[in-house]
Amino acid sequence: MSQVKLLPHQEKSIAATKDFNRCAYYLDMGLGKTFVGSEKLKALNTNISLIICQKSKLQDWYEHFKTFYSEYNTIVYSKPLKSIPDNSVIIINYDLVWRRPELLDLENFTLMLDESSCIKNTTSNRTKFVLKLKPENVILLSGTPTGGKYEELYSQIKLLGWKISKKAFWETYMVTKKMEINGFSIPIVIGYKNVDRLKVKLKEYGAVFMKTEDVIDLPDQIDNVIKVESTKEYKKFVKNRVVVVEDNELVGDMSLTKMLYQRQLASQYNSNKTTILKDLLESTNDRVIIFYNFNDELEKIKSICENLERPISIVNGQIKDLSEYEKETEIHPENAWGSIIDVPIHNRSVTLIQYQAGAMGLNLQKSNKIIYFSLPLSSELFEQSKKRTHRIGQKNNCFYYYLITKGSIEEKIYEVLGQRRDFTNKLFKS
Repeated sequence: MSQVKLLPHQEKSIAATKDFNRCAYYLDMGLGKTFVGSEKLKALNTNISLIICQKSKLQDWYEHFKTFYSEYNTIVYSKPLKSIPDNSVIIINYDLVWRRPELLDLENFTLMLDESSCIKNTTSNRTKFVLKLKPENVILLSGTPTGGKYEELYSQIKLLGWKISKKAFWETYMVTKKMEINGFSIPIVIGYKNVDRLKVKLKEYGAVFMKTEDVIDLPDQIDNVIKVESTKEYKKFVKNRVVVVEDNELVGDMSLTKMLYQRQLASQYNSNKTTILKDLLESTNDRVIIFYNFNDELEKIKSICENLERPISIVNGQIKDLSEYEKETEIHPENAWGSIIDVPIHNRSVTLIQYQAGAMGLNLQKSNKIIYFSLPLSSELFEQSKKRTHRIGQKNNCFYYYLITKGSIEEKIYEVLGQRRDFTNKLFKS
C-alpha cells in the first residue's frame, strides 16, 4: 500500500467536511478530487463502498485503489456477484449501474459519484436508479457540477440530504418563462436569482467549492482562433438545405439534421481545415492533443498524422490507448561504437480525443498544446477539455488552437461556448 500524502488544499477540503457523512467536493479539474474523495471514503469506514463513474474511468479507479488502498477488495462490477466480500470497493459505470437492480439491496454503504454532473438529468434511467439507492454516506465529486446551469443541481442536492421540492427549488433560484412547444406550455430557464443564498445553502449540506486559481498558480492559458475559409458546398447547403459531398447526400430537412450537417461541412468536409491542421502539425514537434466529434473526422486526422509519420494515441468510445502519448524514450540503432543506447527524444505524438470519451478525467499535462478540429455543443465538455493540460504538474503556458470556419455555424458555437452556455440551448430558444 502506497502512502497517501495530501496537498494542503486537499486536507483543507476534507477538514471542512469532517462532521458530514454526505458531502460534495466541487473542486476544479486538476485539484485532485480522486484523492480527496478516496480519503473521505476511507475515513467513513463502511464495510462496502460503491463508486459510480464514467466507463472510461473504470480502469483508472481500479488501479487507483489497488495502488494506494490495497487493504480493500477492489472489484469492477460487470456481472452480478453471488455475494460481495467484506471490506470491498465496488466500481461500476453510469451506463451499467441501472441495469444491476441487485445493488438496490445494498445497505449501510458509502456511495461515491465521480463526475456527479452525470446525474443532472432527473428523468434518465441512471439518475432515477441512483436516487433509489440507500447509502449511509454520500460523496459527490465534480469540477463542473452544473455546467453553468443551477437547475441541474437538483439530483445532487437530494443526495446531499437537502429536502426541498423541485417546484420550490425552481421558484426560489430559477428565473423562467413559459414557451409553447407542440401545444404544451413548458417553463424555460432564462436566468437565476438568490445565487449567493444557494451557495450558502449547499455549504450547509457539505459542499466544498474550490477553483484552481484560488489554490495554485498555474501557467497562462492562451487562445488562438484560426479562421478557415469556407467551401462552396457549405454555402450551397445553407441556401438549399441539400448538397452532395464526397458521394454523400446531406439533406437538412429538420433543424437538428441541418445543424449536424452544417457542423460536418465546416469540419470533416472542409479540405481547407485539414490543410491548416497539417500545417499546424508540421510547425511543431511537441506532443499535441486534438479534440474531435465525428468518426469521419478521426479518420481524416489519422491519415494526416500517418502521412507526417507522427505517432498516434486515441481515446474514444471504442479505444483508450495513450501509449504513444506516454512515451519518453526510444531505442536508437547501434551507435558508432556498436552499443545499444537509450536516447531521450522529443515526443512527437498526436493524441486524438473524442469529447464524450475524453474531455473529462484524463491527465494530459505532459502536453501544452490542444487543437480543436471541431467544437462540442456542450459548454461543460468544452471547459473540461481545456483542463486536460491546464492542471497540476503543467510547467508551460497552455495554448489552444480553435479551427473555426468563417461564416459558418462554428463561429456561432464558439461565441455561445465563450459565454459558458450550451449551443443546443441557444438553438432551442431560437
